[in-house]
Amino acid sequence: MLADSGESLANINAIFLTHEHGDHSAALKGLAKHPHIQVFANDPTRRSLQRSLKHQITWQIFETGTTFNFRDLEIRSFAVPHDAQEPVGFHISHGHGDLFSPRQSLAWVTDLGHVPAHIREHIRDADILVIEANYCLDLIDSDSKRPWSVKQRIKGRHGHLSNTAAHDLIAEIASPRWQHIYLAHLSRDCNSLDAVQAAFAPSVEALDCHISIVSPGGDTPFIKLS
Repeated sequence: MLADSGESLANINAIFLTHEHGDHSAALKGLAKHPHIQVFANDPTRRSLQRSLKHQITWQIFETGTTFNFRDLEIRSFAVPHDAQEPVGFHISHGHGDLFSPRQSLAWVTDLGHVPAHIREHIRDADILVIEANYCLDLIDSDSKRPWSVKQRIKGRHGHLSNTAAHDLIAEIASPRWQHIYLAHLSRDCNSLDAVQAAFAPSVEALDCHISIVSPGGDTPFIKLS
């Protein structure tokens, strides 16, 4: 994916980890050849991951709920409700807010079962929003690969957001600051591009911003809805 974007790990300076689950952290095993990359995580996430690694990561530890800096970026971390050690979301901003350096920000919010008030404020206060639309209710109910207990975990308050939950949240907040919304972290088995498009169709015209779906397959990185 980096190569498709004209980049490589040699040009990456830092990685910000939200939590320790394998679909977010498996690539750490390949960083032994890239010791220059700093990895930002809270301490529970670091402890969970480092014991399974054969090499030492260049960890940069932050406390959940605090704001820290990396180069010209200001990063606010905030807790999210998910079944991990201490999962977080990020609000990342840069710029001084003047004519020569306008303030721009991005909110990264994936892997959460519901959206408390403090997360809504971080979402509202962003120019670019990356939020999960993880599963379609009909597709997860009909999925034969996952046992009932796993489906309940995914649909629980510390699981993931469905297409419907993500749509209702975005429609409710409808921040005038938003320039672009990326619908991400789609399940390969329990979601589809068509299902996401159908769920968000009622709000595409009403929202005054671009909306794109991040394809789970990687064949077409982004599908634009508006």
